[in-house]
Parts: sequence; structure tokens; C-alpha cells
Amino acid sequence: MPLFTKQKEEVPCTVEVSHRFESLHAHVRFDNGAVVHPGDEVLVHGAPVMAAYGEVVTAQRIATITRASALERWWTRLTGDLDFMELCEFSFSDELDNHSPARAGRQGVAA
Repeated sequence: MPLFTKQKEEVPCTVEVSHRFESLHAHVRFDNGAVVHPGDEVLVHGAPVMAAYGEVVTAQRIATITRASALERWWTRLTGDLDFMELCEFSFSDELDNHSPARAGRQGVAA
């Protein structure tokens, strides 16, 4: 693995897009068994794969994997935990914000 240079490889892949109540996802599976490592970039070529509600669509595409250099891979692993902590700062809840008319009405404050 080169210390400063990147390498590219083209691989066949299968794209699966699901737009169902049970599962909303998009997955890319490399048909040749290629593995993506920290710092690598993947670009899937071709038209976007769209699925209407209730459908699961599968399409064959070609993907370009740009392999990270050894230095980039090391940096990604070193800083990866810190980036994850940024995600922890977000919260998903059913609470309404203080500026919401519905909340203001419940508190007896005119909106």
C-alpha cells in the first residue's frame, strides 16, 4: 500500500434499493468480493436506482473504488472515533421546540 498515492479499481456491483414500510435502505454489494477500508471512496456509475413505495429494486452497475493512501487510512482510523462523537451530539425526540405554535398554545402564551 503506497504511503502517499491513491489507487483506483473498477468492480462490478449490485445495487439494492428498498422503499417499503418494513425497510428503507440502499445497499451496494461488490460482486467480486472487494472490501472497502477506512478512507476509501466509492463511486457507483450509471443512472440512479429509484424504487417506488412498496418496491425493492436491484440493478447491476460498475463502481470505482479509490483506495486511500496509507497515510489517509491511518488518519481516518485515528480521527474516526472523534467524528463518531459528533454524531452523538444529535438527538431525535418527539419533543416540540419552544417556538412551535402548538407548544406555545399549551403554555397559555399567545403565538
